[in-house]
Amino acid sequence: MAGTSEDGTVHVVGAGIAGLACAVRLVHEGRAVRLHEAAGQAGGRCRSYYDARLQRTIDNGNHILLSANREALAYVEEIGATESLIGPSRAAFPFVDLETGERWTLRPGRGPIPWWLLDPRRRVPGTGLGAYLAGLRLARAGPSATVADCLDANDPLWARFWEPLCVAALNTVPQEASARLFWLVVRDSVLRGEAACRPLIARDGLAASFVDPALARLRQAGAEISFNTRLRALEMDGDRVRALEFGGERVALAPADRAVLALPPTVAAELLPDLEVPDESRAIVNVHIRLDAPPRLPEDLPFLGLVGSWADWLFLRGDVVSLTVSAAQALAAESSEAIGERLWRDTALALDLPAEPRPPMRVIKERRATFAQTPAALARRPPARTRWKNLLLAGDWTATGYPATIESAVRSGRAAAGLVG
Repeated sequence: MAGTSEDGTVHVVGAGIAGLACAVRLVHEGRAVRLHEAAGQAGGRCRSYYDARLQRTIDNGNHILLSANREALAYVEEIGATESLIGPSRAAFPFVDLETGERWTLRPGRGPIPWWLLDPRRRVPGTGLGAYLAGLRLARAGPSATVADCLDANDPLWARFWEPLCVAALNTVPQEASARLFWLVVRDSVLRGEAACRPLIARDGLAASFVDPALARLRQAGAEISFNTRLRALEMDGDRVRALEFGGERVALAPADRAVLALPPTVAAELLPDLEVPDESRAIVNVHIRLDAPPRLPEDLPFLGLVGSWADWLFLRGDVVSLTVSAAQALAAESSEAIGERLWRDTALALDLPAEPRPPMRVIKERRATFAQTPAALARRPPARTRWKNLLLAGDWTATGYPATIESAVRSGRAAAGLVG
C-alpha cells in the first residue's frame, strides 16, 4: 500500500540492515519511502559477493542468529526469507579444543529453568555447576564492571565457554567488555533453555537472507532506492531538518517528511557534530577457504566452535570453510598471507586435514566491524530520537539495549520506524 502525500515521505539514509529493517517496516505500514545508499549495493557489513579466487559466492563475515532474536526473525519473516535460514531442530553447539584435541557438544535443556546444568553430560567437560552459577554475578554488575571483573579467569569454564561467548557476542575481550551487556546475552540465551538457543545461519549467504528479499519487498511497495548517493550535509532550520544534501542533489523536506539516519557512528557524528556516539571500534577478521571436498562436521551441523584457536567459529557452506576471529585488532594488523597461514593451521587441526598443500583462501578484514562494547561506550549510545523533530537515528550502535549484532540493527530500524509518526 503506497503512502499518501499527507503522510509525507520518509528518507532512510543508509541501506545496511538497520536501514533496510526501518524501510521495510515503514512500507508495511503504508508509508512512502526513499532509501539512499552511499555504496553501490545494500547490506553494509552484511553482504555477499562472488570471489574470483575461490570461484564461489562468499559473505564478508559470518553470523549466527539464535531463536531468541525475535526482532531479526520477525524482519526475515516480513521480507519472506524465513526458509533461507537453516539450523538444527534441537539446540546443539559442537566444540573442539585444538590444544588438547577434546571434542564435545553443548546441549542446553528444554524449559526456561536451566536444570540441564545439573547433568555433567550436557556441560562443558571438566567444568562444575558452580562455575555456571557464577554467571549470575553478571546480573548484579555495576555500570562500570567488565566481564572479567565478575567471572574467574582461572576456572576451566572461562577458556571453554565464558571467554569465547563474550568475544563472539560482543566483539570485545572480557577484560574490556561490559558485564551488564554480556548479562543480557546470557540471560536471553543460555538461561532460557533450548527454545531460545536454537542456532540459525543463512543457507545461501547473507544477501539471500537479509538483503535481496528486503530490496525486492521495497521495490514491490513502490519505494524509491538510490545507490552511490552519499549524504554530504544536513541543512537545519531551528528544530527541524530543512534539506538533505547529496553532493549534486539537494532534497528539500516537506513539513510532513521525515529522515532516518541509518549510518555508521563516525559518519553520523560528522553530519551531527554535537551527537555523542561510541568512538572506539573493534575489528573482525574472516578467512574463507575452498576445500577439495565438503568436510563433515559433528552431527552434520554447519558450524563448529573453536577453543585454543585464533578463530572463534568455523562455518561450512558446501566446500567453503569460513573462520571468524572477533576482537581481532592485533590480527588485522598482520598481512593477509600471515593470517591465512595461521587460520589454515587451525582449520587443518579442527577438520583433521593434511597441512599441505594449502588450499585457496580469501582474507577479509573489517577494521571497524562494531563499536567497542565497553562500559564507557555503552554510556555514549544515543537514543533513536534527536533534538530535531523530523530526524531519527538507527544502527546497531544506538541505544537498543542489546549488543551490536544483526538483532540490534533490526531492533534499531524497526524502533525508528515506529517513532516516525
